[in-house]
Amino acid sequence: MKLQLLRNATQVLTVNDKQILIDPMLGPKGAYDTIIMTDNGLRNPLVDLPVDPQELVKQIDAVLLTHLHNDHWDPVARELLPKDIPLFCQTGDEDKVRDAGFSNVMPIDDTLTWQNITINRTSGRHGTGEIGTLMGKVSGYVINDLYIAGDTIWCEDVQTAIDKYQPKHIVLNGGAAQFVKGDPIVMSIDDIKKVRAYVPETQLIIVHLEAVNHSKQSREEIRSAFKGENVRVPGDGEFFYI
Repeated sequence: MKLQLLRNATQVLTVNDKQILIDPMLGPKGAYDTIIMTDNGLRNPLVDLPVDPQELVKQIDAVLLTHLHNDHWDPVARELLPKDIPLFCQTGDEDKVRDAGFSNVMPIDDTLTWQNITINRTSGRHGTGEIGTLMGKVSGYVINDLYIAGDTIWCEDVQTAIDKYQPKHIVLNGGAAQFVKGDPIVMSIDDIKKVRAYVPETQLIIVHLEAVNHSKQSREEIRSAFKGENVRVPGDGEFFYI
């Protein structure tokens, strides 16, 4: 398989000669208002997409959504993607995706196989307490030996997914994104350390960095925290084989 990080959690996974676009946020830099309950006023995304989105969507065979927050499924993606493209999402999100005009929507409750590619859905926690409840349901997915954890903190759901699927590679959404109140809603460096301690031999790939205005921890901070370990922190546009 080949994985390319584009920006934030937007990635292209190539498997069985099919290109699956994950969590597309395709709008230009500064297209969207600052996230509510944040304190810096910066517009999102904070950086440009490293590819032409109109050319990108021509190469995509399917779309995989972990959830429907704007930084994972934005208006530009909804406009540019072909309305008949195979689109996988968590159960409960399918009606909203269909309401956006997409006709080939396949919700995943547990497991789904498409084009000889098996996609297993996992659960997560998008924060703690009241904020975690307000953030709603989120999912991750396991494809072959790759676990895409999605927008989650370290929690029992992540541990259960690791135990069940024994992945060799785990994509974690880092950056410790946080509102003016409450705890981080995605993995912080401390959370990543807990994953690292739980599976010391597994390659960790950290994304969801430096692209939205509530992100608190940078690529450099994460690289420094895991220097010399099997933790990869790709730049936007970087691709690698797994």
